[in-house]
Amino acid sequence: MQKIIQTNLANLRSPDGDKRFAAFNYILKVTDRRVDWAYEVWDEFVERLRDKDNHQRAIAAQVLCNLAKSDPDYRMAKDFSALLQVTRDERFVTARHCLQSIWKVGAAGKQQQRLVVDGLETRFRECISEKNCTLIRFDIIQGFKKLYEEIGDEKLREKALHLIETEEDGKYRKKYAGVWRDR
Repeated sequence: MQKIIQTNLANLRSPDGDKRFAAFNYILKVTDRRVDWAYEVWDEFVERLRDKDNHQRAIAAQVLCNLAKSDPDYRMAKDFSALLQVTRDERFVTARHCLQSIWKVGAAGKQQQRLVVDGLETRFRECISEKNCTLIRFDIIQGFKKLYEEIGDEKLREKALHLIETEEDGKYRKKYAGVWRDR
């Protein structure tokens, strides 16, 4: 692993918010493509999903989502439930960061796509009693759209439209459907 990557990974734990944010952006940019060092840090990021610091949980979730494309051994199969749990984080901003990135896992392959689709479909249905249900559902529908745009599987569009139809409130059903209108 290159020294600059090691430095930025270490800076993800920095108490200096600016330094941490710069490192986070760097690591996201680097992991936007396949990397050969994913398994050197994988377990550490899985552990951080349960860190007492919500910033670390958010960072871990987003980095793991990006690392999914660098997971030929399909470790995500055993770790996906921990990642999905972050979408229920006590800090809503942390949950949203995860929700807005989790679609990237599905872009890594058919098996990963199944994990994401099943996980988000369950999450969409179960969030009904949560305080921020409409935002959660909006993020899920956007995630389906981003995954669809990335891989072009028509079943994703059908699944999202089916979920939208289950929304009882017409105002939100219209808002979610707006995500799928051609722009």
